[in-house]
Amino acid sequence: MPPNHLKRKLKQGEIVLGPFMNCAYPAFIEICGHAGFDFAIIDMEHGPLNPLVAEDLCRAADCAGIAPIVRVRKNDGPQIQRALDIGSAGVQVPQIETKIDAETAVQNAKYSPLGTRGLSFATRAGLYTAAGTGITDELNKESLVVIHIEGKRGIDNLKEIVNVPNIDVIFLGPYDISQSLGIPGQVRDSRVIDLMEAAVKTIRNAGIAAGTFADNPEIAKQWIDVGVQYIGLGVDVAIFLRACQSLVKAVRNF
Repeated sequence: MPPNHLKRKLKQGEIVLGPFMNCAYPAFIEICGHAGFDFAIIDMEHGPLNPLVAEDLCRAADCAGIAPIVRVRKNDGPQIQRALDIGSAGVQVPQIETKIDAETAVQNAKYSPLGTRGLSFATRAGLYTAAGTGITDELNKESLVVIHIEGKRGIDNLKEIVNVPNIDVIFLGPYDISQSLGIPGQVRDSRVIDLMEAAVKTIRNAGIAAGTFADNPEIAKQWIDVGVQYIGLGVDVAIFLRACQSLVKAVRNF
């Protein structure tokens, strides 16, 4: 696979931005690349996308110089394998609550000797057998593993989770964290923010990049200021909605 520029940016301490993608039309992810985003999260957990569509979105992302990251539905070996086999730059795994969960995600994402990912060279990741057998070491090195901490239990176990090798980003899901605290959707509540800020500190002290979701630039800056590097900045459908609302409002107000 080509060098994973997103992984290099994270290791260099850079801030990286990328929206979640629910739309199947490849032009949308191309546009995100041309707009200057660093990555895009192809969402197969909450979005309606299937692996065949996701593979085409990976191709479009590569054309536009933006790293395609696939979020799977759950911490499941076949799903993680497929997300990487289609040629993504990495995988995001939701609902990690324990050290064992994190170890399982990494095992599923890496080939031997780092893990147990199923092996086939006849995939887009393996260049359809053109890459040769040495590709497994290269894919282990270049693929990005992002795990989601989305509840209080995961945060309570964070000091153990950060000791799992080969995790590149720990992504804090503010909406699910708010739900786990009994205040669903109240992501600006001080109880959510305080818990997440403490988690970011633990993640960064372990030498791992911290990630989270931000609805708008102001919230993104707040999280960047406390040490978050990997910002999921909006969702394609919501970005389109806001742009449409702004256009309609502007004309209606003439």
